Amino acid sequence: MVGTDFRMTVVGCSGSYPGPDSPASCYLVQAEAEGRTWNLVVDLGNGALGALQRYIDPLQVDAVLLSHLHADHCIDMTSYYVLRKFHPTGTQPQIPVWGPSDTPGRLSRAYDLPMNPGMREEFEFFSFPAAVEIGPFHVRAVAVDHPVEAYAMRISVGDKVLAYSGDTGPVDSLVDVAVDADLFLAEASFEEGADNPPSLHLTGKECGDYATKAGAKRLLLTHVPPWHDPQVVVDEARAAYDGPLELAAAGAVYRL
Repeated sequence: MVGTDFRMTVVGCSGSYPGPDSPASCYLVQAEAEGRTWNLVVDLGNGALGALQRYIDPLQVDAVLLSHLHADHCIDMTSYYVLRKFHPTGTQPQIPVWGPSDTPGRLSRAYDLPMNPGMREEFEFFSFPAAVEIGPFHVRAVAVDHPVEAYAMRISVGDKVLAYSGDTGPVDSLVDVAVDADLFLAEASFEEGADNPPSLHLTGKECGDYATKAGAKRLLLTHVPPWHDPQVVVDEARAAYDGPLELAAAGAVYRL
């Protein structure tokens, strides 16, 4: 797999709700193997399906990985269901969807569908934390600290690694997820010194601390809510991490 074109496109990176410059969380992860491009969608939050079409035909998605079931990470699955079910070329074949244990029920309720079949004719549902093998991708999901069942992910192609925090409060398992990662995509929703609720999100400094402990080669901050000045969380992270550091922006592409 050495030399495989492994890349991640930021489709949406706005924290908690769509912002003026970005949809909510969504990342397109791609790699070349077996003579074709393999396409993973990681999270599909508010507004993300529309933006995703700038980068890929949604019918070419091989699998969807949902870190958790809050609306800003999963709600556009309801529209994706419609696209696959009623496409004028015909009902599309099932694709795998990996996520928390209640993913089929959560999505059925979100679109007011009966629980049986719900969306099971369009999507084949699997539950984390089992390891996932999709084309050239190996995905390991690790439970994190959030008010609902939630997972960080370590996505690898050969010896290249993309680590994704998902949404989480401070938790030691992030070090394992991000150890030696080529790119650590970490959510920075909170600011240091504020009266932040526990077990919910990270600050920029906490992201920097975890990246340093893990020896991550590059840190990409994401999920900053529109009500915050993103430069504040960037400065906090930079004080705790001396490697390459950027703020995620919709449309940006990162090659690993």
